[in-house]
Amino acid sequence: MLGSSRLLHARSRSGIFNGEPHSYTRFNLTQNMEGDNSQVEMKLSSEVDEEVGGNGVGDHLSHNSNGKPYMVQKLKRTPKSLCFMAAVTLLIFIIGFLVGYTAHRRKETSPVCSASVLPFERAVAPETGAAPLMDWDKVKSLLNQRLTAAKIETAFSEFSKPSHRAGSPEDDYLGNKVLQRFKDYGMNTWNDEHFVKVQDPPASGSNRIIYKNDPEERPKGFLSYSGNGSVKGAALYACYGQESDFRLLRDKNINMNGRVMLVRAGKISFAEKVANAAKVNASAVLIYPDPADYSIGETTDLYGHVHLGSGDPYTPGFPSFNHTQFPPVESSGLPKIPAQTITSAMATKILWKLGGQSLPEGWEGFHKLGNENDTISVEVNNFLTEKKINNVFGVVKGLVDADRYVVIGAQRDAWGPGFAASTVGTSVLVELARSVSDMVEHDGFKPRRSIVFASWSAGEYGSVGATEWLEGYLSSLGMKAFSYINLDGIVTGRNGFKVAASPLMHTLIEKALNEVYYEDKSLSSQFAKSDWESNILEPMQMDNTAYPFLAFSGIPSMSFRFTSGRSSYQYLGTLLDTQEKLNAATSSQVPQLAAAAGRFAGSIALRLVHDHLLQMNLRKYDKVIRFNVAKINAKIKAVQRMQPQMLPKALTVQWLISASGSYGRASRSLETDVQNSNLDDIETCRIINDRIMSVERNFLSPYISPREIPFRHILMGTGSHTLQALSNHLDALKADNPEADADLFRHQFALATWTLQGCANSLAGDIWSLDNEI
Repeated sequence: MLGSSRLLHARSRSGIFNGEPHSYTRFNLTQNMEGDNSQVEMKLSSEVDEEVGGNGVGDHLSHNSNGKPYMVQKLKRTPKSLCFMAAVTLLIFIIGFLVGYTAHRRKETSPVCSASVLPFERAVAPETGAAPLMDWDKVKSLLNQRLTAAKIETAFSEFSKPSHRAGSPEDDYLGNKVLQRFKDYGMNTWNDEHFVKVQDPPASGSNRIIYKNDPEERPKGFLSYSGNGSVKGAALYACYGQESDFRLLRDKNINMNGRVMLVRAGKISFAEKVANAAKVNASAVLIYPDPADYSIGETTDLYGHVHLGSGDPYTPGFPSFNHTQFPPVESSGLPKIPAQTITSAMATKILWKLGGQSLPEGWEGFHKLGNENDTISVEVNNFLTEKKINNVFGVVKGLVDADRYVVIGAQRDAWGPGFAASTVGTSVLVELARSVSDMVEHDGFKPRRSIVFASWSAGEYGSVGATEWLEGYLSSLGMKAFSYINLDGIVTGRNGFKVAASPLMHTLIEKALNEVYYEDKSLSSQFAKSDWESNILEPMQMDNTAYPFLAFSGIPSMSFRFTSGRSSYQYLGTLLDTQEKLNAATSSQVPQLAAAAGRFAGSIALRLVHDHLLQMNLRKYDKVIRFNVAKINAKIKAVQRMQPQMLPKALTVQWLISASGSYGRASRSLETDVQNSNLDDIETCRIINDRIMSVERNFLSPYISPREIPFRHILMGTGSHTLQALSNHLDALKADNPEADADLFRHQFALATWTLQGCANSLAGDIWSLDNEI
C-alpha cells in the first residue's frame, strides 16, 4: 500500500594503508543490498615476503646480519651502500606521499559499508569546516539564470504523450527518458521496480447503470479499487457526500440503508465520498460532475480511485516487491460497495425524475432527494491486474552531509494526456535537476546536503509509486530525508497561489514567497496580501502525493500550485487535460508559470541544502499543539458539566497540558543551544539538525500499526489516534451519541498524551536533558 522501490546495488570499495613501511593490507569489499554476502580479501606483507623468498624491501628495512637496527649500525660508505641508502630514502618518500594522498582522498569521500536508501557513498567534509558557503543572493541569481521558461517549454514537447497510464509502454518510455536526462547531467541515477495491483475498467464488456425502465447507460470512466458486483437500490441524492451532508439527511429521518447515492464531484476526494456512504450502509455510489461546478461538457467522463489511503492496497504497510511472499491481505481503506462515475448528462436524466422530499436548506438544485420507488441498478465489473512500475531517481550529492537529503518529486503517469497532472511537473523536475547540476558543475555551488529528484509512476491510482518507496525504506528515510517537495499539478491557473505544508516549513515558504518573482512582482505581493497564512495556506488532502510523506513517514512535506482563483482547473481526472485546455486557463502563460513554480520549489530546496542549519520553525507546531490542547480542555469540561456520567471529574487534562508545555520548552531550549553553538563545527550542526529532523517523525503514534492505520501523525494524520479525533469523540460524548465510548476515549487520550511527550523528549536531545515534569 503506502510505498517503496528496489535500489541499484550499492557498492563500496576502499584501500587502506597502515602507517608502517613494512606491511600493507588490501581490502576488496563488495556489498549487495539484496543480500549477497560481502567478501573481504586481505593480503599482508608477510605473505608477499614469503612469495619472493624473504628478499623483499621489508627484509632490508627490518633485519640485518647483526640483529641491530640500521640506525645504530655503521654502514660503509661504498657506492653500493650509497645507492642502497638513496633507494631507501626514495622509497620512504614515495610511501609517505601515498599515505598523505590516501588520507586526503579519504577525507573527501569516505565509503559507507552499510545499506542506504541512496546508492551513493556518503561524503564526509574536511575536518576544517563546512563546504565553502556561496552567498545566498548569488545562489538565487544562478537559479533564476539557469531555470527559464524557454527551457521548460522545450521540455513540454519532450515529455508529452497522448496517453501514458501507469505500467504502459508509454510510461516506461517517459521513465527511461527522465533517467537518461539525469545521466546526461552527470547525476548518480537508479530506479525502483515494483509489481503493484491496480483495478482497470473491464477488458471486455462494460460497467452499467439502469434507472427504472430507462435504457441502460455504459459510462467509459471508472473508479479503480471499487467493489465489484451488481446491486439494485433506491436512488438518494447526497450533495457532495460529505459527513455533514449525510448528517442532514439523517436529521430529515431519511432511511439511507441500501440506497444508491448520487453525489457531486468536488469538495472531498472520491474515496472519502464512498467511505462516507458506506458508513450509512449505502449499497452503491454514483459520482458525477455537476454543471454548477464543472463546465467540461455533458458527456465528459471522470477517472479516479476510491482507495481511502495511498499505495498498493493489497500490500498495506509493506512494499510491492516481486519477491514479497506475504499472505493475501487487503487495506482497511478498500471499499466493499460498488462505485462508478457517470457523466453530467446521465446524472441529469436521473435527478429530474426523482421524487421524495425537497432538498435541505443550502443545497443547490431544483430536484428532489429521491424516494423508495426511484430504483437504480448498478453493475461494476472492473478487473484486478498486476503491473510493473518503475520509479526513477537522480541525485545531486552534498559535500558535507551527503546522507541527508531533500526529495523533489513528480508523478509521470496520467489517465490520458495529463498535461497539468503530470507533464508540467515532470518537465519542471527535469529542468530543475539540470539547473542545480549546472550550478554545481559550472558555477561553484557546493551544497552541504543532497537533493534527490524522483519521478513516480502510478500516481493516478493513489500515489502508488511514491508510497511503495516510502514503505520499502521507511526506517532509513525517516532518519535521512528531511523534506519532500511535490511538483504535481503545480500549474492549474494564474490568478491565485496555494500551499499545503507541514507547519515546520512555513517560515521557509514565507521567505520563498518574498524572493520568487512572477511578472516582475514577488509571489507574496501578488497573492499573500496582508496575511499570507490565511490567503495562501490550505489543508493537505489525502490524495496529495505529499500526504503519505508527512502523515505516514513523518517527513516535513509541502505541495503548491498556481490556481485560477475561486474556479479551479476542471480537467484533472479527465481525458481532456491537454496543453490547449491549460493554455486557455492560464492565458497561454504555462511556461512562465511553470518557471516561477520551479524557482519557488528550487528556492526552498536550495535553502535547505545551503544553510548550516535546517530552517525549520519548531515554534509553529507549538502553536498548533496549544490550539488543539485548549480545544480538548474546553470540551472535556463541557462534557463533565453536561454529561457527568460519561467522564468523571477525576479525568484531568493536566497531563496533556504538561506534555504540550514540555514540547514548548524543548523547542525553546533547542533555540538556546543553537545560539550557544559553533555552527562552523560539522558535528555540532549535524547533531542539531538531527534533533530538528526527529520532530515530525516523533509525531507518528508508536501505539498503532501502520498496516491498520497508515497515517499515524497525531496532528496531520487520520484515525482515532489524532488530536482531532479526540475532539470529535468529545462532541459525540457531549451529544450522548450511542457510538461514543468513554473508556475508549480515555485510552486514546492517554496514548496521544504520551506520543506528544515522546516528541518533546526526542527534541530535548540527551537523556539528561529530558523534561520530567509530567
